Amino acid sequence: MNIFVCVKQVPATSHVQVDEQTGVLKRDGVASKMNPYDLYALETALRLRQAHGGKVAVGTMGPPQAQAVIREAYMMGADEGYVFSDRRLGGADVLATSYTLSQAIRSVGDFDLILCGKQTTDGDTAQVGPAIAEHLGIPHAAWVSRLEADGDGVVVEQQLQTVVETVRMPFPCLVTVEQDIHMPRLPSLLRAREVRDRPVTVLSLDAFLDTNPEHYGLAGSPTQVERIFPPPCGAQRVTLSEGDLALGLYETLQKWKFVPVTPQQ
Repeated sequence: MNIFVCVKQVPATSHVQVDEQTGVLKRDGVASKMNPYDLYALETALRLRQAHGGKVAVGTMGPPQAQAVIREAYMMGADEGYVFSDRRLGGADVLATSYTLSQAIRSVGDFDLILCGKQTTDGDTAQVGPAIAEHLGIPHAAWVSRLEADGDGVVVEQQLQTVVETVRMPFPCLVTVEQDIHMPRLPSLLRAREVRDRPVTVLSLDAFLDTNPEHYGLAGSPTQVERIFPPPCGAQRVTLSEGDLALGLYETLQKWKFVPVTPQQ
């Protein structure tokens, strides 16, 4: 079974500045880490490889320094890794990002299963995974909490709003996983020594099947940011220390319009 896992390098802090002109996060000088939700997808891939054989490839779209998350994936057990890096890919919205990744995956090989974390901590859209599948024209399932390989396909359980749905999909297909599917393993120090010289393949837009720059980055993004600004910080504090505290709290919430005002009898 050949598996591709989409990973992403995200800021390691919530205190990140935003370019007010482009709406893009300013990542220079900000500590980064692998998107936490992608760790669950990678762990799922490694367990499937252990049970059924094959290989696990990981890939990310980002600047050259995104190789760090690929090397972290190597230390966890991934077999090969790719960074899709090109200035023409920068500033992409969900549509352009998912199209880029679909073309990138096509450019590096044929895979039975594509795994993604359910969302990223910097974008939080939870749309990129399913959108990749739509660009590739393959079946997909999101919010998956259980996955088992079944011959020429997979059986998954989706955590929907009020029910759990069981679905069987043939290969090739794409799945985005929930964080309770498996507990991710820690990177191995021994394996870190074994893979320290393993190369990371860096590919530009020129390696894709579709090399039209109008389909990528800001040029290929129909979503345009009109205005962006950091949310206001601050807090109001009220101290209730005397009298009927419950009544005081209720009246304060009424004043702030968190609860309806009760008409007086």
